[in-house]
Amino acid sequence: MLRSSEPRLVILTEGYSDPINAKTATSVLRYGQHPTVAIIDSLQVGKTAEEILGVGGNIPFVANLSDAPTANTLMIGIAPPGGKIPMSWRSVIRGAIALGMDVISGLHDFLVDDDDFVIDASRFGVNLIDIRKNDEHDVCNQKDIRVECLRIHTVGQDCSVGKMVASIEVARALQDQGYDAKFIATGQTGIMIEGDGCPIDCVVGDFISGAIEKQILAQQHHEILVIEGQGSLAHPRYSAVTLGLLHGCIPHGMILCYEVGRSWVRDMPHVNLKSLQELRTIYENTASIMFPSKIIGVAMNSRLLSEREANAERKKVHLELGLPVCDVLRDGPHDLVKAVQKLHMELR
Repeated sequence: MLRSSEPRLVILTEGYSDPINAKTATSVLRYGQHPTVAIIDSLQVGKTAEEILGVGGNIPFVANLSDAPTANTLMIGIAPPGGKIPMSWRSVIRGAIALGMDVISGLHDFLVDDDDFVIDASRFGVNLIDIRKNDEHDVCNQKDIRVECLRIHTVGQDCSVGKMVASIEVARALQDQGYDAKFIATGQTGIMIEGDGCPIDCVVGDFISGAIEKQILAQQHHEILVIEGQGSLAHPRYSAVTLGLLHGCIPHGMILCYEVGRSWVRDMPHVNLKSLQELRTIYENTASIMFPSKIIGVAMNSRLLSEREANAERKKVHLELGLPVCDVLRDGPHDLVKAVQKLHMELR
């Protein structure tokens, strides 16, 4: 995916440096395999990644590439609705290419479809890497699925609530306990971190279920697969992707993810969120059209709460749903891991 020499990243988040809009940057800083040397945002100069994004330690914010330590790769670090490259960023991207830097993007605007970027990349001998670009064209067949491979899928009350983070944390905790577990990335950030996967939200509708089934078939030699969710069945914009992914990965169990304090759909304040109890029923019924499945736990994103408030919320939701509840970053993922282990034993 990247050049053979060790990538040294500069991440571009200009004007979008918050944990939601810059969730790609935040997650790459937290889980990525390659070093990041700086983040470009002229509005945050003098501050560190830890101060602004809550992760990344002393990695500095800089105003432009000339202020950054030596690097060989520019990464687009945002995930805005619609996935468009901000027009004001074009000069930064072309400047990086002129410096001989590869450019990685997870947006729907493909770098390789832009004549200026392509001409520049050819001239300076660099790679343009579009994580979302794919040629998936297979339909789902529900054949040759290995019975012994446990499939766990994270699903959401909304988009941008922490489905990927919960998936990675649960998969890595299972690995730490000796299980042969594999995180299946289905979005651009997860693919950047894991190095493989499929950008489900950029697959032609007929082939969404087939694309994730292909991932399952390729990885089902593992004992447990933890499949990253996308969007929400209750989201007016992204429900189609969520449904195709849900029916294609036919999970044995699901982890319901939500962010405390949200009352409406992200970027759509006129659309109220459904309750966790409603969504539990919706997800279980919808998944079971294809394969019997149930919600086994809740991943709570409590980033806006104090520790006391988070503990109270955790207890409240546990009482309401009768399920293990935790914030995988604040509390650790162990309660959810126990739920996965329990389901694993039940099915065996």
